[in-house]
Amino acid sequence: MAVDTAREEKALLNVTNRLVDAYGEEHSTEQVEAVVGAVRQRFEGHRIREFVPILVERIARRELTPAPANSDSGQTITETSSAISLADNINSDSGHLPDTSGDAGARIGAVARIAKDKRVLGGIAAAVVLVVVAAVALTSGGESGPTPLAAAPTALTTVHGVVGSEKLSFFEDPKVIEAFAKNGLKVEVDPAGSRQIATSVDLARYDFAFPSSAAAAERIQRQRGVSAKYTPFSSPMAIATYQPIVELLARAGVVKQGPTTTFDVEKYLALAEKGVQWDQLEGNTTYPVRKNVLVSTTDPRTSNSAAMYLAVAAYVANDNTIVRGDKAENYAVSRISRLFTRQGFTESSSDSPFKEYLASGMGPTPMVWIYEAQYVDAAAHGQMKPDMVLMYPSPTVLSQHTVVPLGDNGDRIGKLLSTDPDLQRLAAEHGFRPSDTGLFTKVAAEQQVPVIPNLIDVVDPPNYDTLEHLLDGVAKAYN
Repeated sequence: MAVDTAREEKALLNVTNRLVDAYGEEHSTEQVEAVVGAVRQRFEGHRIREFVPILVERIARRELTPAPANSDSGQTITETSSAISLADNINSDSGHLPDTSGDAGARIGAVARIAKDKRVLGGIAAAVVLVVVAAVALTSGGESGPTPLAAAPTALTTVHGVVGSEKLSFFEDPKVIEAFAKNGLKVEVDPAGSRQIATSVDLARYDFAFPSSAAAAERIQRQRGVSAKYTPFSSPMAIATYQPIVELLARAGVVKQGPTTTFDVEKYLALAEKGVQWDQLEGNTTYPVRKNVLVSTTDPRTSNSAAMYLAVAAYVANDNTIVRGDKAENYAVSRISRLFTRQGFTESSSDSPFKEYLASGMGPTPMVWIYEAQYVDAAAHGQMKPDMVLMYPSPTVLSQHTVVPLGDNGDRIGKLLSTDPDLQRLAAEHGFRPSDTGLFTKVAAEQQVPVIPNLIDVVDPPNYDTLEHLLDGVAKAYN
C-alpha cells in the first residue's frame, strides 16, 4: 500500500471511530460505517486527496444528523452534491470544468455562484468549494501565464513528528490541522509511548519528538545533541475511577471526598504493601473481588505515565522526600516495585488503558492512572458515564509535554504550539493546561468536570539519572 494511501486509510478509520462515538446513540456502528463508505465513494478517482478525509467526515456528519422540520437540508445536500460533481470534473484527466470552457475567471465565477447561496455556506459545502477553487487555481492559466485571479496556493510543508499517544486526538482534530495549514504546515504524527520515543524509536525519520515529560525530552536532547525545547502545555497525573470505588476507599481512609476527590498515596501504599485485596475491605458490597487494591498503569519500561506514577510513589516511599543517591533508590524500589509487578500485563502507552476504562466499566479497571487531559478531553466528546469520577492523587506530579525539535521545521512546530492563540485554545479544548490556565478552566467548567484549577500538592520528579535508576530497578523486579 502506498504511503499516501495508508495515511488516508488511517485518517478515514479515525473519522469512522469519531462518528461512531458521536452518533452511537442514534445509529449503529454498521450504519455509521455504511454512511462513511457511501460518502467515500463520491471521491473515488480524485487526484487531489489532501482534504478527502475532512470532506468525508463533514458530509457524513450532515447525513447522520437528523434534519430539523421545514429545513433546507435536502436542497443543501443536492447543491453540495453538485459541488462534489464539479470537483469530480476538475479531477478528471482533462483538468477542465465541463460547463465553463472560458478563462479562469469564468471558472472561478462558476464556483462562486454555488457559494453565493446562503444554504451552501455550511461546513460541508464551504469545504468542497475551497477544494474546487484550489483545483481551478491549479489548472488555470493560458498562453499569457497564470491569471492573478487564480494564483496557485502555496504548497504546505509536511512535517513529521512522533508524539505521546495521549496527544494523537489533538493532532487529528480538523481544527488543529487547519491551524497548522494557516501557517503553511501539514503535520503528520506517529504515536508511541513517551519512553519508547526516548529509548527505541528511530528519531532520524522525524522533524520533532513530543514526549509527555521533561525527563524523556532531556534524554532525547542528550542523545541528539539538541539544546532547544518547548513546553506548550502540561497535564497533572490523575486517577480515573468510579463513584462506588470512591465511596469504598473513603470508608477505608484512602480517599477524601469534596468539590474534588483526592487519593492519599501514603495510605494507599500502606494497603498495597500489606497485599490487601478488594474483598478484604470492611463493608465492601460494591466491589467484592479477589484482586489486590492497585491502581492500573502502563508499563514503566515504555510509558511516561507509568514513570510519573513511579516518581510519585517513590517520593512517598522515601518519607515524602525526593529520591537521591543509591541508598534511597534501592529503598524506594523495594517498596514500590510490587505496585507494578502485581498488575500482570500492562500496555505500552496510556491510550489503551483509558479506552478500556471508558468501555469496560469498573470490573477489570476500578482505578486507572491517567493524564488529567485524557479525562477532560473525553468529557468534551461526551464519552463519560454518570458514575465516572476524576480523582487527584495527593501528592501528584505535573507532566510537562515537551517538544524537542530535530530540525528547522520541528522548531517551527514547537514555536507555534507555544505561541499561536488558536493552537493554545485547541490544546485546552483537548484537556491540556496551556500557559493561559484560564483557557483550561473554562473548558473544564463547560464540561462540568470538577478540577483543581491551581494545583499546589505537586512534587517534582527526580532528576533524569535517578528516574532512570528507579525504572531500571523496577524493570529488574519483573524478572
